[in-house]
Parts: sequence; C-alpha cells; structure tokens
Amino acid sequence: MSAQRVPKSRILGTGHYVPEKVISNFDLEKTLETSDAWITERTGIRRRHVAADGEVTSDMAAHAARRALADAGLEVADIDMIIVATISGDSPMPATAAFVQQKLGAQNIPAFDVLAACAGFIFGITVADQFISTGTARHVLVIGSELMSSVLDWQDRGTCVLFGDGAGAVVLGPARGGDRGLLATRIFTDGTLASTLTIPAGGSTEPLTSDGLLRKRNKLKMMGKQVFRTAIKYLANSSLAVLEDAGLGIDQVDWIVAHQANLRILSQVADKLGVPMDKFIINIHDVGNTSSASIPIALDEAIRDGRIKPGQTILMSALGSGISWGAAVVRM
Repeated sequence: MSAQRVPKSRILGTGHYVPEKVISNFDLEKTLETSDAWITERTGIRRRHVAADGEVTSDMAAHAARRALADAGLEVADIDMIIVATISGDSPMPATAAFVQQKLGAQNIPAFDVLAACAGFIFGITVADQFISTGTARHVLVIGSELMSSVLDWQDRGTCVLFGDGAGAVVLGPARGGDRGLLATRIFTDGTLASTLTIPAGGSTEPLTSDGLLRKRNKLKMMGKQVFRTAIKYLANSSLAVLEDAGLGIDQVDWIVAHQANLRILSQVADKLGVPMDKFIINIHDVGNTSSASIPIALDEAIRDGRIKPGQTILMSALGSGISWGAAVVRM
C-alpha cells in the first residue's frame, strides 16, 4: 500500500436540487407494458423527479450551486471557475455553464461543460482539483445537472423507467494542510465501447432530420446488458485503483457514494469489493438515475441528514457514456 497523498483541494460545501414533480412506477404502468414490481425488482427505483414545464438544466444547476455556496459560506464573487457536467444541456451551444454563470451573476470567469454522462461529476472534480493544485484557481464550482426527461423515449421501457431529473453541486477550494480533502482520483475512457450508450443524432455523424425525429434518433439509446456488465467490472476496478493511489484499504472507507444507476449493479460491486451494502449511500429508490447529478445529489443528502460526518473517508465511483468511468477518494 502506497503512502497517503497530501490533499491539495477539499470540498467546502455541497448542495442539490430535485424538481417537485414526481413520476412513480404506478404512473408508468398507465403508459407502458410494465409494473411497479418489475421496475423495483430489476432496478430498485420506485419514483423519479421530472422538471416542470419551462424548467431547464441551467435552472436546476443554479439552484444546487446556490445551496453549495451557502453551505461553503462563500459568495458568487468568490468563485474562480464553473464546471458543469451534463449530457442534457440547455442547447448544443453555448455550454450550459455559461447560462449558469449568467443566472448566478458571476463575473468573467471561465465556465465550461464536461460531457461524460454519469461519470461527468468525477471528471469535473478531477479537472477542478488540477486547477486548485496549481494555484490557477482558488474556488471552483463543480455541478452535475441533468434534465434526462428531455432526452428519453418515453415509450422505451428499457430506458425511460431508469432516469430522473436533478442537479448536485460542490464547491472545491484549497485543502489548507491536514488530511481533509481530495486524496486521489482516477478517470478512464474506452472509446471502443462508445456505441453502447449514445444519443445518435444531432451531431456531424448523423445530423438531425425529420426522419430522425420520427425514429427518435435524438433520444438516448442503450445496450443495457453490455452497460450493466461493464459497469460492475469498471466500478469495482477503478475503486480499488483509486484506493491504492490514496494509500488506503477498502476497510478504511466509511461510506461509498457510487453512481445510482441500478441497485443490482451496486449490489454486485459491493460483492466484488467485499463490503456490505449498508456501507453504500443509496437514494436510487427516490430519484432514479440522474446521470452526472447522481453522486453530488446523494453526497449532499447524506451530509445534510448527518450520515456523512467531518473526517470520514468517502469513496465515489461512476460509469457513463464513452464508455467513461472513474473514482475518487475524499476525506470530508
């Protein structure tokens, strides 16, 4: 086991937002050939939150960001950079982060998006840590925000039962000595698996046409079985790799905040890591898969309800389109 890394950045504040509107499994029974029992057994999901009419990705991101700033005891003027992880942004161009910057009233600081789907938050904090470590930025706002309901085919029960809308945010700042902070991150991409999780139309490969709209080529497509198997393998592998980088064993982890994709995936990852399920922070039953917002939403909920306490060690991991995946270890 390697020596523990001295953290350069730490999480100063967290926040999240989920829309008020809820769609339960019983609601989906009315429009799909499915049932509450089938969805719950296969996914662990009982309901998901869906954005209101006119509510957009940057609105949710700004709500979560304001809560994270308040939790950190900082003002918008204290932020040096905004990173938004999303695959369901306000528009193809500009970056959703630009709209978030506008809504927060931030000045001329860099604001950009990261596109790694469910792994986007891990990629975002990895990027933020580099800027803080070099002294280029002092406080970075990292947000995962997804309006997944806008990119779903609501007649495809293989995908639409899984996802929900929401946003989560953290403020990263200097660690200021000690052992609290981001101990290690690992991020990966395997482009040979890119076709397993896509929104096919709308880019240069497949411009969106009227025929494409009819065939719903602008909606999320997923090879579910392959993504399921890949997620179990890579979530476990990246978790062990990042723990080695941090100089820690799995027995030294207090909580695991993994991407909330499917309860069966989390159960099998737990088996591979040799840890009980009660070490996992679980909220998939209430919010579903919120893609890049998944980890920061669960993290903020567990901090606010007192499960995660200062000084505890948290393992985070996620896998998304690309296929991209990664893990991080942080001491709160």
